[in-house]
Amino acid sequence: MSVTWQGVFPAATTQFAADQSLDLPATMKHIEAMIEAGIHGIIMLGTVGENCSLEYQEKLDVLRATVEQVAGRIPVLSGVAEYTTRLACRFAADAEKIGVDGLMVLPCMVYKSDARETIAHYRAVAAASDLPIMCYNNPVSYGVDITPEMFAELADEPKLVAIKESSENVRRITDLINVCGDRYLLFCGVDDLALEAQLLGAIGWVSGLVNAFPAENRMLWDAATVGDYEKAREIYRWYTPLLHLDTEVKLVQYIKLAQQECGLGSETTRAPRLPLEGAERERILGIIHHGIANRPQA
Repeated sequence: MSVTWQGVFPAATTQFAADQSLDLPATMKHIEAMIEAGIHGIIMLGTVGENCSLEYQEKLDVLRATVEQVAGRIPVLSGVAEYTTRLACRFAADAEKIGVDGLMVLPCMVYKSDARETIAHYRAVAAASDLPIMCYNNPVSYGVDITPEMFAELADEPKLVAIKESSENVRRITDLINVCGDRYLLFCGVDDLALEAQLLGAIGWVSGLVNAFPAENRMLWDAATVGDYEKAREIYRWYTPLLHLDTEVKLVQYIKLAQQECGLGSETTRAPRLPLEGAERERILGIIHHGIANRPQA
C-alpha cells in the first residue's frame, strides 16, 4: 500500500465548551487555522486530542466533522486508542466508513501487552479496514515498546505504512532504517527531537505545539527539509523551551494553554485533567509568553 504522507501532521486538540461538552465548531475553526498556516496532514483523536476522554460516539462526531471540514485538502488520520483489540477493530471500521484517509494505531490501553500480543493487535486492526496505518510507538507514556525487530516482523502487513516514533530515543530512527530499510515512512513523535529526527531520516513530524504555533512549526520543518540548517537551528533554539512542554505528563493542559494564549482555542480540558493553577500555571505561562514575544520572523 502506497501513501505520500510527509511533513507536519498536527496531533490536533479537541476543543471543549466551558462545561466540558464537545465544541465541534471551535475544533473545526482551529483545524482551518492550521491548514491556512500550511500543515501537510492532520491527526485527530491522538493523545493531545484527548482520545481516551471522549465517548465512542463523540469520537465519530469529531471525525465526521473533520472529514467534512477538510474536504480532501490534506490527509485526515484518526487515532485508534482502545482498551481491547476487538473495540479497536470496530473503531477502525467505523472510521473508514466516515471517510478518514488513515489510522494512527496504538497498542491497547492500560494492559501492557508483550511482543506477541502487540503484534497480534496490529495485525487484527490492520485486517479490520482497508485504511493505511501509522503505528504509534510511545513506550514512555503507554508502557509498550514496539522495537525495530518487531516492526521487521510486521513488515509483511502492507497496510502498516508508517511509524510515529515517540520513544524519546532518537537513535531509534537509525535503528529502524538499519533493521527495516525504507519499508516504513518515519515520523518523529517527540516535539523536542524533531530536528534531530529529521536529520537522521524522518520525513514527517507529528507535532503537539503546532496547535499553538503552526506558522513557526512549518517554518522550522521547511528550513530543515531544504537543508537550511543555520535557519533551522535558530528557529529550533527559540522553539525548544516550548517544545519541551510536549514531553511532560500534563502536555495536553500545557499545549492547550499555549493554544489559548496564541488566540487559537481554549485551554479547557476534560476531567480528570484540570486547569493549571498557582506556581505551575505561572511557570508555564512564562515559557509561553516569552516564546510569543520572541517569535521568529518569516
